Amino acid sequence: MKKTMTFALIAFGTAALAHGGVKDKDVMARMEVMKAIGDQVKVIGTMAKGERAFDADAANAALAELAVHSAQIAPLFETPAQDPKSEALPIIWEQWDDFAALAMDTEQTASALAGTITTEVDLRPALGRIGGTCKACHSTYRE
Repeated sequence: MKKTMTFALIAFGTAALAHGGVKDKDVMARMEVMKAIGDQVKVIGTMAKGERAFDADAANAALAELAVHSAQIAPLFETPAQDPKSEALPIIWEQWDDFAALAMDTEQTASALAGTITTEVDLRPALGRIGGTCKACHSTYRE
């Protein structure tokens, strides 16, 4: 689980660096949603690592927001737009049904977890589940 949490934090923590110079508006919209997802993962991750004070309301709000943004993934990728700065692999459109299902899994997982964080002990398992859904998609569909 520690690897999954680390993966999620690193993957989303570096997303902002990739946005400079993106010319395709569809790719930029995708990157912005992924950054928003990463921002929410960071809220939970920094609490889980003790770098931020535990706040159940903030953690639950982050999960709810993560679910909202995750619902936008598949629609934003329907157009097979590319940009040299994009980390999205063309296999997304070759295996569309799988990609869309993984995006939906992230949305459903975040939605199911939203409202369940009551103590600091709840953070790591929630982050592990979210990180697992992110990793499942990124390991196949992202550079």
